[in-house]
Amino acid sequence: MWAQKTFKVLVDYGKTYLLRIINVDMQDILFFSIAKHQITIVGTDATYTKPLARDYIAISPGQTIDVLLEANQPPDHHYMAARVYSSAEGLEYNNTTTTAIVQYNGNYTRSSPPFLPFLPDYNDTNASVNFTGSLRSLANKDYPVDVPTNITTQLVFTVSVNTLPCSLNKTCEGPNGTRLSSSLNNISFVNPKIDVLEAYYYQINGVFRTRFPSFPPFVFNFTADYLSLLLELPNQGTQVKVLEYGSVVELVLQGTNLVAGTDHPIHLHGHRFYVVGWGFGNFDKDKDPLGYNLVDPPHLNTIAVSKKGWTTIRFKTENPGTSLVDALPSRTSLYVGNGHGVHSEKWPNSKGTITTATSGHASMLKPLSMLGEFLSN
Repeated sequence: MWAQKTFKVLVDYGKTYLLRIINVDMQDILFFSIAKHQITIVGTDATYTKPLARDYIAISPGQTIDVLLEANQPPDHHYMAARVYSSAEGLEYNNTTTTAIVQYNGNYTRSSPPFLPFLPDYNDTNASVNFTGSLRSLANKDYPVDVPTNITTQLVFTVSVNTLPCSLNKTCEGPNGTRLSSSLNNISFVNPKIDVLEAYYYQINGVFRTRFPSFPPFVFNFTADYLSLLLELPNQGTQVKVLEYGSVVELVLQGTNLVAGTDHPIHLHGHRFYVVGWGFGNFDKDKDPLGYNLVDPPHLNTIAVSKKGWTTIRFKTENPGTSLVDALPSRTSLYVGNGHGVHSEKWPNSKGTITTATSGHASMLKPLSMLGEFLSN
């Protein structure tokens, strides 16, 4: 049960505090700020970053950001506040602001009400991407980076909001009575009755297929303002992409403007990745890689693909087990269907890995050599 009282952080003037901020919202990117205080970002997703002083942060679902708060203001009560960033046009969103209080210790007459912080507008895309785009790995001799450069596997996934027909005798609140879905490369995942990893381990046929495409099956102006309604209907299936163990992967995540163009938080289970590039519009394979940051890119497990934009990540497939990429459209309150993700597992007596997709949460399973005992319990 949620506490009914306002949460307070007690601080002493002159001291510096480390705050770990976690976005536990299921689908919303949030802006967060503390009144009259700058905060200094020093880590993201449990990895050190170059210190970055900002008045606010933008944090994706499931993401963690470590900040330093210096208690350097005259003693008083100051609100810390968070609210939704929603870039999807025409969709309802929660426009409330959640608050807590930074309370200085000591005897003083406090302001009433407490000071409120500055927060960007709810649809300020530039505020969101400029914050994320400013993050850099620490990249020093004690905490070096190891950015993959010898790419062995090149992938491009479109990330879309889609529509599916409403089920018989059901009422759906999507456009024209449809229900909303999501997809990668125009494939919306169908949950099998048997877990994919279990089916693989016990060699059960017919549970999944290995036909997930490496590149978009349909190429169009992904970020155009007006797109054909025919593009909104995705294929459905339990499709898998096969990767070799030890592959060096570059994955371009291309947002589309289908249905309700929006930001897409992406999370990679069991792996971390370097965010080497991002931009607006359609990814240009000849020009955009020239601007990649291969010196000190942030090392994350969660990133938001911006509305009408793209993000490039690089990682190595070095963690046998189940590793899912969650792709969820931000701020689609009517979301019903399934997105896609990556699921890696080591094949017996080989160096192969399997990748598949899903939305929502995923379990982190043990290496394959231990799965027999795990699955029998």
